[in-house]
Amino acid sequence: MNKVITLQNISKKYKESIAVEDISFSIKKGEITAILGPNGAGKTTTISMMLGLLKPTNGSVKVFNLDPTEKKVREKIGAMLQEVSVMDGLKVIEIIKLFRSYYPNPFTVEELCQYTGLEEVDLKKRTNKLSGGQKRRLEFALALAGNPDILFLDEPTVGMDIHSRRLFWNTLHELKQRGKTIIFTTHYLQEADDSAERIILIHKGKVAAEGSPIEIKRKLSKQSVSFLLKGNIGVELFEEFPYVSEVYTRKGRTYLVTDQTDHVLSLLFERKLSVSDIQVEQGKLEEAFEQLTERKEIV
Repeated sequence: MNKVITLQNISKKYKESIAVEDISFSIKKGEITAILGPNGAGKTTTISMMLGLLKPTNGSVKVFNLDPTEKKVREKIGAMLQEVSVMDGLKVIEIIKLFRSYYPNPFTVEELCQYTGLEEVDLKKRTNKLSGGQKRRLEFALALAGNPDILFLDEPTVGMDIHSRRLFWNTLHELKQRGKTIIFTTHYLQEADDSAERIILIHKGKVAAEGSPIEIKRKLSKQSVSFLLKGNIGVELFEEFPYVSEVYTRKGRTYLVTDQTDHVLSLLFERKLSVSDIQVEQGKLEEAFEQLTERKEIV
């Protein structure tokens, strides 16, 4: 796949403060990428530089191999940022039509309603009369208005109810099938785990880890094999297993913490031990995030 965004050694400094320091990565066409990190890590600054809203102090940002401020780039991207203000005096349909007019090949109003969940009655309302959820749907519609090739979403599901979140992520996966590239930030780590094909973890302005959710979890969080014991087998037996770093029980289940789950499974079967309901837990993204932000041991 072609690279649609390339960041090369970018830094952003504000007087004595460094928001982003020497970040490099690329994003391929059609990828769903999550940029994660604690508050103040540099996520929003990084996205703002990709959008051309901020200029890096050092390094280069290329979108479609062009400067992100160029008109050709602006016509192919859409953004839903954390803070979005819309003109209160306009009706929803009026502001959608206004945004559509800025682009050469926009989505139809009908398509935008289908993707975002806006209804006919919503289109006739003035924007200052919308509920919080309706405003988020409008903001999503405005980000999609131009039929963008790249969609930037900064904390997009904040304020959405469960139904709206489900529709939102279903829409993103449908857009991916149409070849769209999607970049988002979120504090809901389960969303990143479920939907992102690739995760970029940023900590203190630097890329601390990068890879698929599975790769991140394998690298930064604990894996385990758990099961129910039968008979009089003592847990001490499992403490002698190679590659097992910890053994504990919880709610009647025995857990073997290991970075070699396949090897542990082989030993269980080879020794014909009386165990049942075997489960493999590949770790949780929350654990990886905690290790990154609290222990600060990942480089």
